[in-house]
Amino acid sequence: MTAEQTHPRHRLDDLLQNPVRFSVMAALDRASTLGFREVRDAVEVTDSALSKQVSLLEAAGYVTVGKGFVGKTPRTSLTLSRAGRRAWQAHLAALREIAGDRP
Repeated sequence: MTAEQTHPRHRLDDLLQNPVRFSVMAALDRASTLGFREVRDAVEVTDSALSKQVSLLEAAGYVTVGKGFVGKTPRTSLTLSRAGRRAWQAHLAALREIAGDRP
């Protein structure tokens, strides 16, 4: 069996199979950079659950985490990296192919 003949599920990104990580990537794909609280509220998870999932995405190079201050208040921002955008687009393309949609 050649690479062209393999089922598209083999091209799915295991890291993006998790619903929270999938949702984080979707949110960042639309906005590129969002605040931690914005992502938390959009994905509807706790701070600790989001932090754990973002750490995995960051370790994979899909997301960069920025730390800063607005006045004296600390702020964390999440940004989709180029590698993350490529992985996201490839994952979505495989899902569309599985579903029967051609990009």
